[in-house]
Amino acid sequence: MLDYDKEAERYDASRGGEPRAAAAADAVLGLLPDATRRLLDVACGTGIVTRRLAAGRHGMHVTGVDLAHNMARQAAARMPGTVVLADSRRLPFGDGRFDAVSSVWLLHLARTDDDVRTTVAECARVLRPGGIYVTTVDKAAAHNVGSDIDAVLASRPRRPARDQAALVESYALDHGLVPAGQARFTGRGQGRSPRRTVADLRRGWFVTLPPGDPLADGFAARLAQLPDQDRPRPDPVFSLRAFRKPG
Repeated sequence: MLDYDKEAERYDASRGGEPRAAAAADAVLGLLPDATRRLLDVACGTGIVTRRLAAGRHGMHVTGVDLAHNMARQAAARMPGTVVLADSRRLPFGDGRFDAVSSVWLLHLARTDDDVRTTVAECARVLRPGGIYVTTVDKAAAHNVGSDIDAVLASRPRRPARDQAALVESYALDHGLVPAGQARFTGRGQGRSPRRTVADLRRGWFVTLPPGDPLADGFAARLAQLPDQDRPRPDPVFSLRAFRKPG
């Protein structure tokens, strides 16, 4: 798995930058009630999406939280005084404190199903009655756009997708949250080229293909034979699900 402290400096540039952040923030905001005044953005990363969430709704105060020190440091530079260093499984906030909670590109990173359950439970706990929780689901599936790169990588070892929509919904229901909507948005600037995918392999992007592993080297060699090495393939389209805490 990537070391997000090491990734912090180049993270935004390698993930589509402001266009991707704008698409994500607009989609999240579209699922929040107009009356939302206190939003917690869990796993806020560098704050590039968090800042747009705060700017996109007049009168809404946004707090960011992230576990990676260097990510949180960058977020704090974007949003001074509003970022907390903390684990999504142990949120340092009281019960019912927020009108809404978001977690964009987080649940797929969980090492175990229990980690996902605990994160969802914590997001539900800090929501007030009537509040909304919004999260991305099925992230890995979003990156399969039917390209020649996907064809090369189709036989790679897989790890369980812990953010499957049905699983996340079941965890939400277990903690008193009910479905309240869904949305999709394009990961602008995230279409992979063969050369970029090889670089991602070398950096440990693919959890089951650690850098230096002979299997990873084999996939890298096949990717290097594809045409148009620097042409990005189609952008992924991500899915959001919203859940409400009954009042």
